[in-house]
Amino acid sequence: MKTVFLWIFIVLIFLSVIAWKIQPQPVDKNKTVLTWVSDDNPVRSAQASLFNSLYRQFHLRLDPGNSGAEKIIVQSMAGVGPDLFDCYSAAELEAYVKSGIVWDVTDELKKSGIDINKSVWPVAYPTSIYEGHVYGFPTNTGAGVLWFNKAIFDRYHVPYLKGSLTWKQIVPIAQKLTIRDSNGRVKQYGLMCDWSGWSQFVRQWGGKVYTDDGTRCIVDSPEAIAGIQFMHDLVYKYRVTPSPSEESTMATKGGWGSGSISLFGGSKSAMALGGRWWLCTLRGYDDLRLGAVEPPHGRYRIFIGYSRSTLICRNSPRRYEALMFLKYAAGREYNELVNHQADGLAPVKQYSYTGKYLHDPAYPSEDFNAVWRDTMRYTEPSQRSPFIVGQADTRIINKQLDLVKTNQKSAADAMRTAARQINEEIQKSIKVDPALHAKYYALIRKAK
Repeated sequence: MKTVFLWIFIVLIFLSVIAWKIQPQPVDKNKTVLTWVSDDNPVRSAQASLFNSLYRQFHLRLDPGNSGAEKIIVQSMAGVGPDLFDCYSAAELEAYVKSGIVWDVTDELKKSGIDINKSVWPVAYPTSIYEGHVYGFPTNTGAGVLWFNKAIFDRYHVPYLKGSLTWKQIVPIAQKLTIRDSNGRVKQYGLMCDWSGWSQFVRQWGGKVYTDDGTRCIVDSPEAIAGIQFMHDLVYKYRVTPSPSEESTMATKGGWGSGSISLFGGSKSAMALGGRWWLCTLRGYDDLRLGAVEPPHGRYRIFIGYSRSTLICRNSPRRYEALMFLKYAAGREYNELVNHQADGLAPVKQYSYTGKYLHDPAYPSEDFNAVWRDTMRYTEPSQRSPFIVGQADTRIINKQLDLVKTNQKSAADAMRTAARQINEEIQKSIKVDPALHAKYYALIRKAK
């Protein structure tokens, strides 16, 4: 018995030593600790580490566990929020501004010689600028492209994709590369297409989500319906993209980079619509030979861009120190790191017009970097109505799209329902907010 206890004691000591070795090292008490709430993309830690190496008076601590607009707002209003936090949409920025938790840095950035309107890609404005005031600085941006697996194209003797292509050209290729077994079950799809990109199809078919003044949702127009109908056709008419039930049966890993990314990376699909940030995961697949071209277009060559910006909590006692992170995001070191990591495109345009961006020595096979930069010329941000509170429109449209992609409702019926419900939300908003009411009817009178 004594021998058993002795061995238990030895094991406990051994485990204690290991725990002591791997515990986070204490931060130098002379450093200012800044907390940054961002997502759990694995590249984020390197971005924090670079900041810490450049600005040794600070220790930037990454906190991916507290992301989410509601959580950030509640914590910040209670005085326990982060110093810095990321913003992913115009609707989120509006929520942060109206809750009073985000710091207006317009004048502070001007003092530092940073002109966001001149330096960054315009598609990144909506996550940083609200009603003419600057509340943050973009930390990445970009638009999706069409990825293709060169090995699959070689296997079926299909020429590599080049240039600007239409959906009419892509569908036959996707059909040829959709492979079924003797029982008719799909072994390989021609295309992965995430329905979160629905608004790009609407725009490419000539539709819009809202009127230009944002007073009315018009996603029920014939053009908008045609764009959604084409997405449905990719699944049920052309049968080149998996339905939700088919996708759920396909093996995929969890965590960051799961879903469409891992299915494409695992050669379950010959092509996929996706962003440059997919490379953060795709680089981990052995022997995956990639190609990338501009996304296919419909009647119009229009693409929807995205951006992520970092904001500063107005209630932070370290808000002036946190300004250094925004200056860092505007600088060469950060922008070159983002491009090297493939975390989308660097927010400052000039850093995507260098030989270092086009041909990264660490990734010599990636000869397609120009496509993201060039696609930005045809990219616009998602439409947003100032008369919608929060993300009510997103919830409404997503609910209807779920019915379309599961083949429970036609595109026409779904978009008519979505437009009606969103317009009802607009009327509710202007009834309870006098400022919105006045703004709404001023625009209505102007339109007449």
